[in-house]
Amino acid sequence: MASETASAASVLTLAPPLEQLRHLAAELRLLLPGVRVGEARESTEEFNREVFWRRLNEAAVKVSWEATALTTVFSRLPLPSPQETQRISEQVYAAIKAIIAVYYSLPKEQGITLRKLVRSATLDIVDGMAQLVEVLLITPPQSPENSNLISYNNVWVACQQVPQIPKDNKAAALLMLTKSVDFVKDAHEEMEQAVEECDPYCGLLNDSEEDNHSNEDVLGFPSNRDLYWSEEDQELIIPCLALVRSSKACLKKIRILVAENGKKDQVAQLDDIVDISDEISPSVDDLALSIYPPMCHLTVRINTQSEIL
Repeated sequence: MASETASAASVLTLAPPLEQLRHLAAELRLLLPGVRVGEARESTEEFNREVFWRRLNEAAVKVSWEATALTTVFSRLPLPSPQETQRISEQVYAAIKAIIAVYYSLPKEQGITLRKLVRSATLDIVDGMAQLVEVLLITPPQSPENSNLISYNNVWVACQQVPQIPKDNKAAALLMLTKSVDFVKDAHEEMEQAVEECDPYCGLLNDSEEDNHSNEDVLGFPSNRDLYWSEEDQELIIPCLALVRSSKACLKKIRILVAENGKKDQVAQLDDIVDISDEISPSVDDLALSIYPPMCHLTVRINTQSEIL
């Protein structure tokens, strides 16, 4: 009799379904900082790559399944009971904690680059689930809005990406190098296109030539020197293009050398190569942005020195 009374009392103290969802969303958000800075867990067991990837894939499938169940019960009326909501919330939280635990089991010795990719995938899943719960809170059941379905799809896509993660640090390094090459290639092509057009802001103004001349010295109106390159500007652009072209060629050469000569057990060396290469892309981006008029020659020269260093 006493146990029945205690059970009834616990039922009465359960928060309403939406309040439980709000608490779940907050709890999921609290997990994100720990994943961003969390270190690998120490273990006396020898790392087994096949076991790790099997566990990670299984954990992602579990999260996807829980996201489906959560979306289904909160997208229709009546809402689940407080007891059912508690059960579902606990399962969602447990699934998220499980995939985080798998990520923590990946030791640094397997490669920092690889750990960063797994961490990024884990963060996408945790953040996606938190977004889903938050959307379910503000979207009425049976609402014509599809924001809850979009959020669910974000979780599903993040889980689907897990099997695509490179399985060793060399493959992870090649993936990151390929992204750097593609980024620099796009920046170089944009710069070349801008030079060919010789007016990257062409078409943004609808004023006539007379209006431009009459307003060029009026506060709030751009002057020609703010819209076009001077001869001095164009002379400075030429070596900038050559520098970006050299950066692209250098990254491509590094990627080829890693693909042909890199060893899977050269973990630290591969991480160092990726770290150095990662510094090139933002430098190229800064340089590409600084060449647009009105050009500040000092800024351009600073950015070129940054890329060289």
